[in-house]
Amino acid sequence: MILSRFEGDHFQHQGQRRKLINGLIKKGIRDERVLEAMSVVPRHLFMESGFIRFAYQDQAFPIAAGQTISQPYTVAFQTELLELSEHQKVLELGTGSGYQTAVLVEMGMRVFTVERIRLLSNSAETLLKKLDYQAYFMFGDGYKGLPTYGPFDRILITAGAPGIPEDLKNQLTIGGILVAPIGEKDHQTMIKCQRISEDEFVFSEHGGFVFVPLLKGKSDS
Repeated sequence: MILSRFEGDHFQHQGQRRKLINGLIKKGIRDERVLEAMSVVPRHLFMESGFIRFAYQDQAFPIAAGQTISQPYTVAFQTELLELSEHQKVLELGTGSGYQTAVLVEMGMRVFTVERIRLLSNSAETLLKKLDYQAYFMFGDGYKGLPTYGPFDRILITAGAPGIPEDLKNQLTIGGILVAPIGEKDHQTMIKCQRISEDEFVFSEHGGFVFVPLLKGKSDS
């Protein structure tokens, strides 16, 4: 067994991650780079203290400000849909705990991540710096994306939205992919949107999920 490079990540945690990864494979996750990244990132370090012992169960759990850390399968599923290549420029909307951000950085992506809740943005940035994961953290309104920093090869929305904002579609490169859960508050369909040309987009549906809602504006919570 290889000694982890992360302080506070012990052999027990590594063993639990291996079991989690085996479970994700059984559920249909096939991208080896996604599986490898998730076998490395110490999810328990992103959890609230009361839930740490459950960190490697395939479930979502509460974090601060009424938000959640996504179910590992959901993280793997969305990441696989992005069809990532190393060093791509990725916009993530909904930093949350920072776990998804860490997975993307572990895969070699250049990640710009936006969070509307200052408490979450600050705590995720602090934790990822401690873990030596380099990403660009922004406090702001995810609906607007980051036009100043675009365009992006990939855009990932990690909260439920009623539709894909036009501003975000326009920040995709030609050939770029956007993945987002789209629908009502209590149920969304995972949508993959690929930009074919300046004004042409192709959409496909990839099953039902439930996410916390993507909200407009900023929050100083």
